[in-house]
Amino acid sequence: MALKVYNTISGKKEDFTPLSEGKVKLYVCGVTVYDHCHIGHARSAIVFDTIYRYLLSKNYEVTYVKNFTDIDDKIIKKSQTENIPWQEVGEKYIRSFYDDMDALGVLRPDHEPRATQHIGDMIALVDTLLKKGHAYNIDGDVYFSVESFKNYGQLSKRSLEEMVAGARVEVDERKRNPLDFALWKASKEGEPSWDTPFGAGRPGWHIECSVMSTLYLGNPFDIHGGGKDLVFPHHENEKAQTEAATGERFVNYWIHNGFVNIDREKMSKSIGNTLSIKDFLKEYHPEVLRLFFLSNHYRSPVDYNEQSIEDVNRALHRLYYTRQRAMEAQKGGKVEPRTYPEADEIAKKFVDAMDDDFNTALALSYVFELSKEINRMADEKDESTAGLIAYAEGIYELLAGTLGLFTDSIEALESQERIRHLTRTGLDGTFVEQAINDRVEARKNKDFKKADEIRNMLAEKGIMLLDTPKGTQWRVKHSVS
Repeated sequence: MALKVYNTISGKKEDFTPLSEGKVKLYVCGVTVYDHCHIGHARSAIVFDTIYRYLLSKNYEVTYVKNFTDIDDKIIKKSQTENIPWQEVGEKYIRSFYDDMDALGVLRPDHEPRATQHIGDMIALVDTLLKKGHAYNIDGDVYFSVESFKNYGQLSKRSLEEMVAGARVEVDERKRNPLDFALWKASKEGEPSWDTPFGAGRPGWHIECSVMSTLYLGNPFDIHGGGKDLVFPHHENEKAQTEAATGERFVNYWIHNGFVNIDREKMSKSIGNTLSIKDFLKEYHPEVLRLFFLSNHYRSPVDYNEQSIEDVNRALHRLYYTRQRAMEAQKGGKVEPRTYPEADEIAKKFVDAMDDDFNTALALSYVFELSKEINRMADEKDESTAGLIAYAEGIYELLAGTLGLFTDSIEALESQERIRHLTRTGLDGTFVEQAINDRVEARKNKDFKKADEIRNMLAEKGIMLLDTPKGTQWRVKHSVS
């Protein structure tokens, strides 16, 4: 089947046809760099990273652009709070952003422009809108006139009352319409500003994405993405000002990911229930968060809670253990693969799921189905199936890799899980190692009763022992249940 994409502006799935055959131009709204990223930012990053990876896997030549908002009211306020220049605020949190995204295995876009790098281009766009009668200047504040653009509201499909309620703009009685939004803000004492023909000041929020997207991708381009919260006002305003300036369609496909709730309550800084990516990574492997988000359709809201994360953590370990067993069955990968039609059929189902509006939840079910099939063959301990396992494992790696999984080793997962278990339970690692040594000694002395007692004692503490050619090792018991 052809790739279908749910287009926010039409409210339905559409066949995906890029403007240029074999090429895709993708723009995703980035972060405002005034604080550390939270798991809501992670969802958007992982969703569009997965879309990017999948488009690449289909041999599209993708130009991927994601911006940084590095001049904004929040940045200015943070510079005052932290008593550092506003430019340093941006630099600090851009570094923090990269630390988080690199840890999550998010691929770097082709271009990552910063708003402050394109002030001149924004001034030019504002000037064009003024000359075309789509904007007006009040004492250096330049506003876009929504009444001048007949298709305003086309993207968000909101009534006038809903748009006014959701506009999130400062009340300014000088505006002709409450929905009119700032293209340019007049300078205030102590704030950064740039000189323009219409007065010194700084850009509004929406203008930057119109400029940076079209500058790097042209107008129109294929896909514009972001969180559902950006549909209005940000993307509605972007669309209006760009199409008013150019007289042409701005974007062909609008893609938006759903919200993240925490314990059934919408995550929001205003109510203080956000969870930073850094705090999450203190507890779990980065791929746990990726698997959690991909286990849900990107357009659906997700509810983050401890039980769900623990379930996903176990599921990720199972996927990695399958990979390890497959390699062991191949004698370290030295077996010649033999075609395995069942694996090919699962791969086809995976592609069909992803072609249906990037349905990662369904696609993942096929990764787990293939995992189950590999384990079934490994359980048979039949050397004649080693070639089939090798073939299936190659497809298994490919499918998981398309979703951004398997970037690490099972040893790394187990190491982090052991540390987390010891921290949570208050167990002493030295105590565990001594118990293992005592058991090894008991087995040497054929004191199997004592050896079993030690094994059982550790099992009650959530520790499972494995006797391997390399010696006795331990895993957290729940990670393999």
